[in-house]
Amino acid sequence: MLTSMSRLPLHTLPVFRSAARSQNLRATALEMHLTHSAVSQQIGVLEQQLGFPLFERRGRRIVLNEAGQTLLCSVESALAQLDTGVLAAAATAVGTSQRLRLTVMPSFLQRWLLPRMHRWRERHPDIALELHSSQQLMDLQRDGFHVALRQGKGGWPGLSDERLIDSPLVVVASPATARRLQGGSVAALAQEPLLGSAESWDRWFSEAGLKLHSNPVATFSDAGLMLQAAEQGLGIALGREFMVADALRDGLLVQLSEQRLAPDVDYASYFLVYPPALRDWAPLQALRGWLHDEACASQRNMAPAAPVITPMAAEPPRKSAARAKAAKPKSQV
Repeated sequence: MLTSMSRLPLHTLPVFRSAARSQNLRATALEMHLTHSAVSQQIGVLEQQLGFPLFERRGRRIVLNEAGQTLLCSVESALAQLDTGVLAAAATAVGTSQRLRLTVMPSFLQRWLLPRMHRWRERHPDIALELHSSQQLMDLQRDGFHVALRQGKGGWPGLSDERLIDSPLVVVASPATARRLQGGSVAALAQEPLLGSAESWDRWFSEAGLKLHSNPVATFSDAGLMLQAAEQGLGIALGREFMVADALRDGLLVQLSEQRLAPDVDYASYFLVYPPALRDWAPLQALRGWLHDEACASQRNMAPAAPVITPMAAEPPRKSAARAKAAKPKSQV
């Protein structure tokens, strides 16, 4: 039985964490860039030094036992603190000359961040940004990023987050499409090629007073591509208000209705996310301040749209054929 923490083989703990997560030695070997036998050997060394097993072997799989689960909780926390500590120490050692590594979703980067980068350079010419665009949720500590811009509800384990932008969905189309639809109704809009999520469109039409099951002509994994398709006249899109604001200002898109739709709760807000150890690092403080200022400016500059289509409530009621016949005046005899 282990009698002293000084005898604990610390180099085996990252391997243990990886194996505990994947419960597969081959996957652990790939992640840790080790051979299968080296992974087995390191786990064996750890178990031998502890004096008790951490896994149950079930054929090719390994499953954490109760002791392993207890150890994993402490190891996860300890390694996360070490990762952020090393990241913070490296950042402090080189001061503001280090590049600030930022991972961000492609649509956010394309539609909002890049058009504002010239103001970042004017404000902080001594801080370089290294921008990484990905749809995947990156592990900041493992992949060496200082900060991320994420979409969701907040509360990512082991990370600090700050709400940056809340933005509803609005209906937009190309100027040519908007001219063709001028003065039309919500019902007429439903006959147009729709871009994006059927669920979102159904909710938008429902709140506009029209119950239907929409059938969009295209869905997209990236909102930026969807808005680009709308700009090219391929259909009508539901886009985040802050992401379409620049295109509305430049005349590339037109907002068709004043009605806004709250986004799905799982994707409600955009957050600035970073390791807690970097909170007071000067380059991160500079980025936080600049992003919050730009987000506030975006909110202030969003002018209310002049409606292109007619709301359902404003549509005149349609008489049935029977009522129309009954209402016709009788001829005099």
